[in-house]
Amino acid sequence: MDVLTELISLSFFEDSGFGDITTENLIDRNAVGRGVILAKEPAILSGVDVASKVFKTLDSNIDIKLFFSDGDSLKKDDVILEVRGELVSMLKSERVALNFLQRLSGIATYTRAIVDNLDNKTKVRIVDTRKTTPGWRMIEKAAVRAGGAYNHRMSLFDGVLIKDNHIAAAGSIKKAVEKIRPKISHLLKIEVEVSTLEQVKEAIEARVEVIMLDNMDLPLMKKAVQYIDKRAIVEASGNMDKQTINKVALTGVDVISIGALTHQARAVDLSMQINAE
Repeated sequence: MDVLTELISLSFFEDSGFGDITTENLIDRNAVGRGVILAKEPAILSGVDVASKVFKTLDSNIDIKLFFSDGDSLKKDDVILEVRGELVSMLKSERVALNFLQRLSGIATYTRAIVDNLDNKTKVRIVDTRKTTPGWRMIEKAAVRAGGAYNHRMSLFDGVLIKDNHIAAAGSIKKAVEKIRPKISHLLKIEVEVSTLEQVKEAIEARVEVIMLDNMDLPLMKKAVQYIDKRAIVEASGNMDKQTINKVALTGVDVISIGALTHQARAVDLSMQINAE
């Protein structure tokens, strides 16, 4: 399944699936022109390949020139890309392309602000979560990478993460780990979510490879890290933001997961200017 193609097709359907009453009655089908997408504020770019695919979806002959790549820093009034071709397809593609670019660049920009605020002496890795827009996960996680952070699991199939509800259903951390360990590849790590020091001890006894400290306060988190003592990778999670990450990093954790990278980012202000030729 080509998720991006399906997503773009759905975006066009909801925007112009029943026609574009303005463009189709105003613009000659043979009219051609030039359009540019501009940054209206400083930002980190993400989604140029997605935007290019949007324009090519309606007009495979449209000419696209890119001036920046994903991960690049933009200044106000920078021209991100230029398109030349039929005005009708360009006008129908404008909002769809901008929606992708603005949203994805917003995630990259917010992520970069988080990463840049981190004291790099701690060597903590910032990662995202599965708290993504339905259908957008692949491209939103790419935007996180463009912003300088890393991806956690892409989805449920590529990593074992035993969360509180799994533990409750299995009966205990020990029972959950003992049940799943024989059923998975030796190449996979097992991560367990914990919220108390007792659960940390149980996870260590079960020899899990990664322990997620969920919504722990700083003193408890520090005690947990000290107890784990490098016997597992330690991830901190829960209400993380730019103001708290350095304090959390100083507890000695290895990874900080931040759902806000994808679900709290503000769309970047971009615009498209189109002229007939």
